[in-house]
Amino acid sequence: MQTNNTQPVLLDELPSPAHAPTRAAWLAVLSVAVGSFALVTTEFLPVGLLPSIAAELRVTEGIAGMMVTIPGLVAAFAAILVTIGVGKTDRRYVIWGLTATLIVSNLIVALSHSFPLVLAGRALLGIGVGGFWAIGGALGNRLVPEAHAARATSIIFAGISLGTVAGVPAGAMIGELVGWRMAFFAASAVATLVLLAQMWLLPRLPTATSLTFGQLPALLRVKKARLGMLVTLLIFIGQFAAYTYVTPFLSQVAGLGAKTISALLLIYGAAGFVGNLVGGWAVARSVRKSLIATGVIMGLSAAAMPLFGATAAGATVLIIIWGLAFGLMPISVQTWMFKAAPDAMESGGAVFVATAQISLASGALVGGVSVDYLGVSSAMVVGGLFALAMAAVIALWAKEDDKVQGKLHAVH
Repeated sequence: MQTNNTQPVLLDELPSPAHAPTRAAWLAVLSVAVGSFALVTTEFLPVGLLPSIAAELRVTEGIAGMMVTIPGLVAAFAAILVTIGVGKTDRRYVIWGLTATLIVSNLIVALSHSFPLVLAGRALLGIGVGGFWAIGGALGNRLVPEAHAARATSIIFAGISLGTVAGVPAGAMIGELVGWRMAFFAASAVATLVLLAQMWLLPRLPTATSLTFGQLPALLRVKKARLGMLVTLLIFIGQFAAYTYVTPFLSQVAGLGAKTISALLLIYGAAGFVGNLVGGWAVARSVRKSLIATGVIMGLSAAAMPLFGATAAGATVLIIIWGLAFGLMPISVQTWMFKAAPDAMESGGAVFVATAQISLASGALVGGVSVDYLGVSSAMVVGGLFALAMAAVIALWAKEDDKVQGKLHAVH
């Protein structure tokens, strides 16, 4: 999500557009990217820990999935309310505050023995995630000269993209070694280091304007952007209806042990990283085809899990294919939205983030209901069908896109 040119830049603190960015400017960009990585990683941390969390707190795995649903719902509202509520506040203070919510949230979860209190901690995380997606992702233009803004923005978005594929394997590995609570303690410690780095590296980022509720519908007035919202809804619901419950599936259906599951989730994350890199190449050629490929590959691999994922070999192959598709997803969706309405993304960015987070939360909720009533395998099928529906929507209604201009590159 890009900012427009109405925001002031302090020339005494940021490099001149005529010169290459200073090392301090790139370090500031990196601090925002690492912050986005830490927030999104923590958002998905419970997925690899659901069985152990559910067992200790005495809830079903479907109910435990609310640890993903709740922050997603809160983030949807926070994306809009935080963006409007902060007004003209210096953006570095906003970023510090959003990162601080991560520290407190993880401590609450790690120390809680009551599931409602755990959900309260996760709700606090939702504020940080929603606000960071909407505000942090738009800082690339503010931290480096305009000629280098696309690169800076891609680095920040890479933090978000990599966080989506790193959170689950990281949580699973730490949980397997030292318990699920230590995973949240570790996340809190990392967030503390991130906050200190941001306090040291971020320059002043004042703004002369503030977003109002009247500006929010700007993105919705663009037909291609509305189609992008529908795409976001379908693919995010599909992904998180299935993936939120992949750990119980691998345990109960495939009969795999905790160490094997942790290894598979790590493989999934590595495949997602590769998919993110491939996504930079794919969207440069055709965002439409990239989205279709994402939906088809993700849909078929997830839906095939009950048929072919009951063995270690079958599950491994499908996890790798699924991971590649998941890595393609963020950059494909983000690039479509940027191409659809680059001038509306400052005001419409919060609306897009809200849509993504509502879809994420809805996916975890739909998957949880399916798991509790139809069994864990059903979540894989439901998620796969939503992803395939997204591919069908793009194939039927989207026109062939032009060459991407100002696309969000994967970081190479």
